[in-house]
Amino acid sequence: MQSLVCLLASAAIPVDVSETKDTRFRRWLFKDYNFTIIALWSPQLIKSYESDPNGYSYNSLMDLYLDKADDVWASQVDKADIVIISGGQWFFRPFLYYQNGQLIGCHKCNEKNTTKLSHYYGYRMAFRTAFKTLLSLEKLKSRLVILRPFSPQHFENGQWNKGGNCNRTKPFTNQDIKLDGYTLQMYLTQLQEFKAAQKQGNKRGVKFRLLDTTEAMLLRPDGHPNHYGHWPNEKKLADCVHWCMPGPVDTWNELLLSILKMEAE
Repeated sequence: MQSLVCLLASAAIPVDVSETKDTRFRRWLFKDYNFTIIALWSPQLIKSYESDPNGYSYNSLMDLYLDKADDVWASQVDKADIVIISGGQWFFRPFLYYQNGQLIGCHKCNEKNTTKLSHYYGYRMAFRTAFKTLLSLEKLKSRLVILRPFSPQHFENGQWNKGGNCNRTKPFTNQDIKLDGYTLQMYLTQLQEFKAAQKQGNKRGVKFRLLDTTEAMLLRPDGHPNHYGHWPNEKKLADCVHWCMPGPVDTWNELLLSILKMEAE
């Protein structure tokens, strides 16, 4: 999103018309083109609440309501002509899963008499609910929904919170690494729900398109901030999840442009 705003700013200067000071929710108006970009922060896509009264931590429980879309985006998305949806790295923490208002299971929890479910289950249901919500919006008919699938991380020499880093300065080749393990499973989970939604969208006049960046980004371990995303005197974990700008992330928007050109033909 930040890359997109920067790239478009080379053609026209955007005006910040955000309705809040919270930088997770931004709006940029390109007056010359009567075009607005809206960024809506909803990492789980569905309703979620911190279970721990002490607030958020990496290992604290969160309540996920699998059948209810997050109003943060669901209440505003019908205003959009093009919707780009993504999510992934926020689904690994402990969760309590709720459906129809009832606890049905959990991931990485110690709750007694509670069905243990994988994070893939919550991930699948989050996208199923998000796509179902988009399909139900009458005003979204004849518009475009784009899925940008799972973005790989590249921690080496340890886990993300145990000394892992991403020091590589060159891309991988196809012989160096393959799409497998949990990255492949996250990608396939999204893809299965996307294809099901696309089939329904064909019946309802809603176009679903795939901005498929996962395998290409798997080859770019050199594109992360690593330890350089903060001041030298700060002791912070390496960031091998987010992407530097300019960098590989700009390619996503080149691919987005290609999709929009094809849809305009």
